[in-house]
Amino acid sequence: MAAAKTFKLGNERELRRLGYGAMRLTGQPGNFGPYADWEGGKKLLRRAVDIGVNFIDTARAYGPAWNERLVADALYPYPPDLVIATKGGVVKKSAIDRHLDGSPAGLQRDCEESLKNLRLDQIELYQLHWVDPKTPLEESVNALAKLREEGKIRRIGLSNITLDQLRLAVRMAPITSVQNRYSFSERKDDAIVDFCAAEGIAFLSYGPLGGDPFEPGSPLARPEGDLAEIAARLQVTAAQVALSWLLHRAPNIVAIPGTTSIVHLEENVAAANLQLT
Repeated sequence: MAAAKTFKLGNERELRRLGYGAMRLTGQPGNFGPYADWEGGKKLLRRAVDIGVNFIDTARAYGPAWNERLVADALYPYPPDLVIATKGGVVKKSAIDRHLDGSPAGLQRDCEESLKNLRLDQIELYQLHWVDPKTPLEESVNALAKLREEGKIRRIGLSNITLDQLRLAVRMAPITSVQNRYSFSERKDDAIVDFCAAEGIAFLSYGPLGGDPFEPGSPLARPEGDLAEIAARLQVTAAQVALSWLLHRAPNIVAIPGTTSIVHLEENVAAANLQLT
């Protein structure tokens, strides 16, 4: 059977369930600095929108700031159905020097910078990038709720969180999305996926093809094992089967694979058309 191709973010904005994670369009190593092929990055982002992607995930920490600026340079003024999501709460000073800052002042600072980088008056989905162990989660969530009240963000998301943290957060503010690592080979967050599905919360699957997010290539794209057998039978790639599996796993999953290749981008998006038993 075919999986549903869309999910309504906050029961309002219809997202196509294969989005794009823009993190790798930054300098290397360590996603620090501007993307070396700036014009190539713009071309890739525009191609994503041309083939139907209407959800792009970025973060202030990517670059830092350079990734958001590239998204804006490529796509502003944005198509009306395009949702740009970004994240705050991580301060990066070099490829290896970073720290978490989920304090109200830190999130306010990051949000205001993201608004400028993305050329937006309001961010559709703003996510806490990581829970800051020095700041109680309640303070971070309250800070996001305040940004929402001020009209700087429309919806609140959380990233890299546990189920207990999510249960706490949903009692404090309307949570629209969760973004955690999740894939065919990494299923430790099964319970979070199911909780989100029951609550109507989008689960944004990053690292949907497994592997190190800072390195090119992905284990689930390699021609071996169960995925390869199914891929050969369907005459598609193992990566496409892995992405399709996510869409079949739960109706609230929105996969956000990242790539610097237009060929791979097109292959990823085409995975939405696969039918799995």
